[in-house]
Amino acid sequence: MKQHIPNAITLLNLFCGSIAVIFTVNNNLLTAAIFVFLGIFFDFFDGFAARKLKVQSELGLQLDSLADVVTSGLVPGLVMYKLLVLSLDRVVLNSSNGWSGNGFSGITPASLLPLFGLFITLASAYRLAKFNIDDEQQTYFKGLPTPANALLILSLPLILEFQDNDVINAVILNKWFLIAVTILSCYLLNSKIKLFALKFKDFSFKANAIRYIFLILSLVMLIVLQFAAVPFIIVLYILLSVLDKSTSK
Repeated sequence: MKQHIPNAITLLNLFCGSIAVIFTVNNNLLTAAIFVFLGIFFDFFDGFAARKLKVQSELGLQLDSLADVVTSGLVPGLVMYKLLVLSLDRVVLNSSNGWSGNGFSGITPASLLPLFGLFITLASAYRLAKFNIDDEQQTYFKGLPTPANALLILSLPLILEFQDNDVINAVILNKWFLIAVTILSCYLLNSKIKLFALKFKDFSFKANAIRYIFLILSLVMLIVLQFAAVPFIIVLYILLSVLDKSTSK
């Protein structure tokens, strides 16, 4: 019975991701973000449960990646698509153009641009496939993990919603900024940069100093900057990983 517990948690991740897709398609990015956060929570604890119960399996590994493709791959790709639509100040999915389901008449280069955001989904799927066949990524990651990348992308609409700063809004809703973030996201997902994993074999400070420093600094930034802290936390994660001797070996 206990061998099914981690897989059930993984399926909860997939369930949350599927709900997030529905809300994203219906332009409710805030609720979508909430379900992505829940999915990432379940994604963290399915592996934890498998290790604690000593029931790791190949099925669990594959199921975990399939769930992540939706929650941390498809959803951020769709969110970037929606943000690019907003940056063009037009609704691409209406009856006046080719995305209405009536064929491809009326499709223009401008209406195609938002599809560029879906490259995040493609890069996420490729990253997860590589992870599944790489035996080295047990104590560290190569490239930015898909949940971290999803948090980065989902932070953008949350910043727009809750921090409502005209300058920041203008930057986020600039199509060139969004294109640059998409390209950077795809690169980081599949880069060879070694990043430490937030896996605690024990809770001693000596063995987990880099993790504790990261968590404490991240908490401080979240308190001070709120959702705007997320991009800085990703940068901090990369910088600390580069400095961490255990991942530089």
